[in-house]
Order: sequence, then C-alpha cells, then structure tokens
Amino acid sequence: MSRLTGLLADIALGLPRSAVPYEMREDVAVPMPDGVTLMANHYRPVGADRPMPVVLIRVPYGRGGAYGNLFAAPLARRGHQVFVQATRGTFGSGGQFRPFTTEKDDGLATVAWLREQPWCDGRIAMAGGSYFGHTQWAVAPYADPPLTCVAPHITSANVTNRLFYEQGTPSIHTALSWSAQIGRQEQPGLLAGMPDPRVRTRVRRALGRLPLQAVDVTVAGAPVPFWRDFVEHAQPGDEFWSQADHDGADLTRMPPVSMVTGWWDLFLRGNLADYTALRAAGVPARLVVGPWLHGEPGELRTILQTDTVWLDHHLRGGPAPSGAPVRVHLQRADRWLEFQEWPPSGVRDQVWHLNDEGRLGLSPDSSAGRFTYDPANPTPTVGGPMLQPPGKQADNRIVEERPDVLVFTGPVLAAPVDVVGPVRASVNVRTSIPYADVFVRLCDVDEKGVSRNVVDGIRRLTEFEGGTVGVELFPTAYRFRTGHRLRVQVSGGAFPRYARNMGTAEPFGVATAGRPCDFEVLHDGSHIVLPVLTD
Repeated sequence: MSRLTGLLADIALGLPRSAVPYEMREDVAVPMPDGVTLMANHYRPVGADRPMPVVLIRVPYGRGGAYGNLFAAPLARRGHQVFVQATRGTFGSGGQFRPFTTEKDDGLATVAWLREQPWCDGRIAMAGGSYFGHTQWAVAPYADPPLTCVAPHITSANVTNRLFYEQGTPSIHTALSWSAQIGRQEQPGLLAGMPDPRVRTRVRRALGRLPLQAVDVTVAGAPVPFWRDFVEHAQPGDEFWSQADHDGADLTRMPPVSMVTGWWDLFLRGNLADYTALRAAGVPARLVVGPWLHGEPGELRTILQTDTVWLDHHLRGGPAPSGAPVRVHLQRADRWLEFQEWPPSGVRDQVWHLNDEGRLGLSPDSSAGRFTYDPANPTPTVGGPMLQPPGKQADNRIVEERPDVLVFTGPVLAAPVDVVGPVRASVNVRTSIPYADVFVRLCDVDEKGVSRNVVDGIRRLTEFEGGTVGVELFPTAYRFRTGHRLRVQVSGGAFPRYARNMGTAEPFGVATAGRPCDFEVLHDGSHIVLPVLTD
C-alpha cells in the first residue's frame, strides 16, 4: 500500500517513477550547545550499509504528516538519505520558537552533529522552500566545510527589508496571517495547522482594529511571540533582526544554489536579488520563475522536480540540469524564456511619465495632481503577492474610482510590449505632514477597460520634507498585449496588505489615532521605468 501511495504521489507531483524502499526512524534527538534538544525524523534506504550524503530539511511546521510526505518521502523514494528536523520550539523540539533568530546557531550545530554520525559521509545538502528555505540561508554561507549544494526556494536571505518591512512599511497581512498559522498549528484537532477560512476572516477583522499590538490573541487564541517581535522591532536597523538577515554574508562561501519562485510570490524581490548577488559572487546558481502565488501546486511541483535533478547531480553524479541557468514564464504570452543571467541582457529602459489629465506618456509635462490619504478610511489593496489566496491579478477599477488614488493611463498599444526585469518608479511629491507612504502600482488595461495589477511597490517616508521618492516595484516578465494600455496608480497606502500610515511618529503597533495627509504629486520628475525586452 505504501508503494502504491508513493507511486500515486509521484504521478501527482510530476516526478519520474521510483520506488527505492526506505525506513524512517522517528524522534532522533540532536543536542544543541545551549542544552536544548531538537527532534528529527531520519529517512534511509533499506539495507544501506555504508555512509551516505544527507539531505537536511529544517522546518517549523512538523517533521511528519503532510510536510514529511511532500518534501522528504519523494527524495527518500529516490534513494536519498533525508534528515527532517523540527526547528527550535516546534513539534517536540525544545526551547521557544522565535522565528528567524536562532536558525544560524541551531543549523550549524545540526550540520556539525550530522557529520559526526557513522551513517553520514560528510557531504550535506539542504533543500526546501519558504521558512525552510530561509533556514538554508542561515547555514550555507557559514558552514565549514561548505555544504555540497542547497535549494532555497520561495524565500530570501533578508526577511526584514524585503518581506516584513518592505521599504520600511510593515507587511501586516503577511505577518498576522503567518502568526495565526504558527500560533495554532500544534493545537489539538484534525484541522489544526491547516488553512481555515474562519481564521482568514479573523485576520481581516483583526487588522482593522487599533492598536495592533495584541491582535495576535484574536486570531490565534494566545500571544504569538513572532507577532510581538514583529511589532516591537519595526524600526529600521533594529539589531534584534541581525541573526535573521544573511544577505550581508560572504557569498563566495556558498555552495551551488537552485531556486524556484513565482511572479506572485511574496518572497520574489528578495529571491531575485539573492540570485543576482550569488552570480556576481561567482556561485553556480539556477533560477526558475513561474506564474505562481506562494505555495501554489504548480510552484511546489516545480520545486520537487528541480530538486530531484539537482540533488541527484550533486550527491550522486547524475546528469546536470539542462537548459540555460535562468528560466522564466512570460505572463500573458503563455511561453517560457531562457536567459544566461538575471536581470537579463537584451532589454532597454522605457520611461513613462505621469502627465496632466491622467495621461501616461513618453514625454514629461509640468502639471500636478492632488489627493488626500485618510488613515481612518485607508486606500485598500486588491490582488498582488500575498501569503494566502486571494492574490495575483484582480480587477482594480473599484480602487481606481476612489478620490485618494491618482490614475495615469497610456495610449492603446499598437504592438505587444514585453516587460522583463525589475520595475522602478520616481514620484516627485510634497506632503502636508512628514509621515506618509507612497504606493505605486502598474496595471494592464484590456479592451473592455478592466484594469489588472501587474507589479507594485511601497515606500514609507519619515520626517519627509518633500522631493523625489524612489519606489522599487516587484520584478516581472509580462506581456502587455496589442490593444491594451498601461496604467499607473499612485496612492498613500494599500491596506491591509501594509499597515496604514497614521501620519505620526508613533510606532505602528501602539498607534490609535491618525492624521490625514494631503499629497501633491508634481508631474515633472514623476515617472515609471519599464525594462522592455528587445531581443
């Protein structure tokens, strides 16, 4: 029965058939230097009588069950030795789960322990996505001897500036949704830890309350340490997160890297920045970017498919992955593109200016637009890269009709425009108060007038005195079809994806009252830069 189950799982995951028998030893204790013991499950081929490489997976969501069946068992069925460890404070491991802050020390201690075991030949790879992709970043730049290879998917070396505090703006929907998940994942019950529409409803309602400091109790039934850390340590440069961000590590020490992510994955910007930095440091690396939201089935299937080839090649001398190192899906064209690097060569910057009467043009003018952002009635977000559905593209017209959103629309396109690479904007703005956010979104308007979001970005301003504000939008690979039009939105927020700017210096978690902010957007110096594919 287990072989049949494995065969059906491989078919569903699009994996080549394999049925190497394996045994799984549960509750393997790994001592940490501070006296805490972390627990793991050990998968090993039946009858193996020699030391073998180890694929280490460090995960906070459980050593067995769905996570073991999805990420460890497929590798074990292909003859790999897999060690799945519950991170500190989760599923039998001792200590307290303080996300991102202990993974370096615990991960390095685990690697050292594995190398001392008689069944390990000293070669260690790591694999996994999302949080257990980040646990690889906490180990790989520091391991000595180096790891053999890693596969940190849908994740980022930096989780503060590129995820939870995007360009200084707290990503409260992501943070509270995840807090709700980890805060209840070990509660008794059949559905504990599984997606629950009721919890999503509680998250939405909780984010509308003020202050935000203790709304974790509303969604999880008890305080969640991560949410309290997220709220308390939101100031830029807070040393609390020094153990969480690894993009400043010596990347020349990294082993070969394989990455999979999605255009609608909330980790996308960090993932691609990591890839570019790795290649600049001379690290062999591969990248796949598909049309996926975080954790979508297509994304997970691609992760497992690439992992089987990657690990076979580096641990067992199998064939190297084929094709160019960068493979990305061109959205709305239903085709895949291959490049030698990211960002790709063969693109040119096309500058579109924000002009009078809501026009988007290739030449600038010197007029201005105005709106008022009111935190008591915050500008809502629609679609985009979210931790959970709904996300991706959505009809933005209901937002664009609001008086607190400026809309600039270009002419009908006479030919397709393929935007491939990082997108950035500059907004020349004056504000009535020194605390404000600038949110910029690029949309695709079809022949029927439906406006769908493509990419966006936000920037939090502190003690601002007016001037040009640079906003980094998400990267993309997207075709604006013939007959469509480009559209740019400028507003003062996107709630509840991001915390509303209350217009004061008060920390966002304790604020209860806000001040409206008047914006004047000067068109001279306000534009969006699109990397347009020419080859």
